[in-house]
Amino acid sequence: METQQSIDARATRILRGLETAFGVRATTLAKALRKTGRRLPKRLQNEAERIVKAQGLGGHPKLMQQVDGAALDTAEAKVVAHLKTIDRADQRKGRMMAVAGAIVFNLLLVGAGFVAWMVWADIL
Repeated sequence: METQQSIDARATRILRGLETAFGVRATTLAKALRKTGRRLPKRLQNEAERIVKAQGLGGHPKLMQQVDGAALDTAEAKVVAHLKTIDRADQRKGRMMAVAGAIVFNLLLVGAGFVAWMVWADIL
C-alpha cells in the first residue's frame, strides 16, 4: 500500500527531472507539468498526471486504498527514463540553428528580390 510520503517522493523525483530537462521551476508537480506544456509527450503527461492524482488524495487512508502502487512505479520509471534522455544543450543548439536558418533564408530572399528588381529596371 502506498503512503503519502512515498507518493510525494515520486513527485519530487519527477519534479527534479523536469527542472534538469526543461529548466522548469515550480513548487508542485502539477504546476511543473502545466509549465512544461507540449514539450513532454502526451503519454508521459498522462503518466505524470496519474502521480498528481494519487498525490491529490491527501493521504486519506480509505482513499489511498484506491492507489495502484505498481502503476505508479511504472509511471515514474517511464517519465524519469524519458527525462534522462533529454539534452538541454542540444535543444539550445537546435533553436539557434533554426533561427540562423530563418535569417539566412530571409537574406537570400531579399537578395534575390534585389537582383530581380535590378534586372527589371535594366540596371544589371
